[in-house]
Amino acid sequence: MAYLVNITVRAERDLANLYQEINAGNSGAAWAWYRGLKKSVLSLEENPNRCPVIRAKSKLRHLLYGHKPHIYHVIYRVVEKQKQVEVLHIRHGARRKPEASELT
Repeated sequence: MAYLVNITVRAERDLANLYQEINAGNSGAAWAWYRGLKKSVLSLEENPNRCPVIRAKSKLRHLLYGHKPHIYHVIYRVVEKQKQVEVLHIRHGARRKPEASELT
């Protein structure tokens, strides 16, 4: 059964900022990369538990997208009871690890 992928306001803002940063509106390559990122996020509906857990207690998971040095982390949580994936944050892999308060 497919899961519903819910992109939070924060993750939507992350996507919008990323779109601007890479100038996806004016570059075919940047647009294709951005579209691939969104496709990867939406692919979580099929098998969200395929990605590793990043925090044992909070059960957050992360999907990696891109190639070095431009790897992005899609941080999300799987809500099994509701068959839902909550995408919490999308960030560049070179940034410091997020605090727990940043992900709620």
